[in-house]
Amino acid sequence: MFKNWTLWTTKSKPLSVLLLFLIVQGITGQRAIAQKSTTLPSSLIAQNSPGKTQPLPAICSAQLGNAIEAVINRPQYQRFRWGVLVEPVFGTGTLYARDRDRYFIPASNTKLFTTAAALSKLSPNYRIRTSIYNASSDPNIKSLRLVGRGDPSLTDEQLKTLAQQLKRQGYDQIQQLVVDDGYFQGTPIHPSWEWEDVQYYYGTTVNSLIVNQNAIGLTISPQKPGLPLKVSWNDPISAISWQVENNSVTSAPGSESSVQFNSFLGKPVLRISGQLAADAQPNLQAMAVIDPAETFSRHLRVALAGQQIKVANTQVVSTNNTDNAQELAAVESAPLATLLAETNQNSNNLYAEALLRLLGATNKELGANNQDTAQIGLATVKQTLTNLGVDPESYKLVDGSGLSRHNLVSPNAIVQTLKAMAKSPYAEYYRASLPVAGVSGTLKTRLRNTPAEGILSAKTGTMTGVVALSGYLNAPINQPLVFSILVNQSDQSASVMRQAMDEIVLLLTRVRSC
Repeated sequence: MFKNWTLWTTKSKPLSVLLLFLIVQGITGQRAIAQKSTTLPSSLIAQNSPGKTQPLPAICSAQLGNAIEAVINRPQYQRFRWGVLVEPVFGTGTLYARDRDRYFIPASNTKLFTTAAALSKLSPNYRIRTSIYNASSDPNIKSLRLVGRGDPSLTDEQLKTLAQQLKRQGYDQIQQLVVDDGYFQGTPIHPSWEWEDVQYYYGTTVNSLIVNQNAIGLTISPQKPGLPLKVSWNDPISAISWQVENNSVTSAPGSESSVQFNSFLGKPVLRISGQLAADAQPNLQAMAVIDPAETFSRHLRVALAGQQIKVANTQVVSTNNTDNAQELAAVESAPLATLLAETNQNSNNLYAEALLRLLGATNKELGANNQDTAQIGLATVKQTLTNLGVDPESYKLVDGSGLSRHNLVSPNAIVQTLKAMAKSPYAEYYRASLPVAGVSGTLKTRLRNTPAEGILSAKTGTMTGVVALSGYLNAPINQPLVFSILVNQSDQSASVMRQAMDEIVLLLTRVRSC
């Protein structure tokens, strides 16, 4: 059966806005998307220079436990909580288990549940539609309503397309433009997310009207020594909302550089302090927008003005009421399969949270008007995964991205989800959404030139004290494997913990039945 289980990969799509450029450049912390490569001990890799390393001799499955324990029980790792489970993708039996049923904070491994449910419930070709409707029965009154449905991929380019569609229909002025942010109901920021996260792009507000990922990029550049650092925004429209308190300074060439960014909960104030050396490279950063619905409205008006369409009045509402009105213009997202690839490969929190709410908004069976859409989405995830055979008591989710430390997941829950998706009609799409070792996403720079390169598809997860890696391995001398490695309560750097996990993965490439 597993002869047909091949490795599918998806190339990372081009990044079109500065925000995503900043992500790729490696902003650090939980918001870091790209993961640094690590140097693995030579005892686990037989070098064959130049080129790809060659695998060491096979180890019997009965010896795997001792080999993994030898990594986990090193003095620097002994105080951590380890949860590990390794099983065949198809078939029964366990190759190795450690605390398989205990709860761990999963970080971005949470996205494995969200994307599995979204794919199973909505199908790979589902698209998110943003529409403009005629809001007046009087042909002499040009009143329009835009309804956003939480498309996290929508940019200024799609708003321009909407404006062009209206222009082709003869619109040159709009007396009343209503921008409806009501498709998602409930709190746009989970109360358990940490403040240091929600001020940055990776913890931004999740609402129905999203443009440019609800984030704004800025560049901090040195000037002459003694002068404040220069602040440049990449989006003048969104920058209108911000008041900058610039207490930074340009220091002497060659001096130490350290810049701090702080914003204030609910207030459009950004305080910049610290210093950059006069010969230092610019500091790139991306912040969460303050008022995403109003920001969306401004961007829409600019798009309309670009087509010489005048708008007399604009109003932002939260009703999600189109009253069977005539649709005048619309744009759609890429297929869900493409959105999943962005969610998992680049560990995009906004995409994951939008998908969770989309599950809630489209579930008429569980949902009702004015209910919290994210909560319905969580119930939908639970319902969908239970139907796939995942034990509903093996995990407890509070968000869709993994930003919350209140998420609790067992290695068994992750492995059950991965195995269920491997047997589903959408197995190809699910696996294609995952990063591939040495090839794509957050694994692009990990396990290069090792036996795991190209045959490991797995989801990463990182936050302070937490590192996770779970996915599939096409073991070259064994049947395909599924695994989950979760580490909590670590005082080591993420790079050190990733090295240990990568060692375990390389052990899995050597396993055979004997």
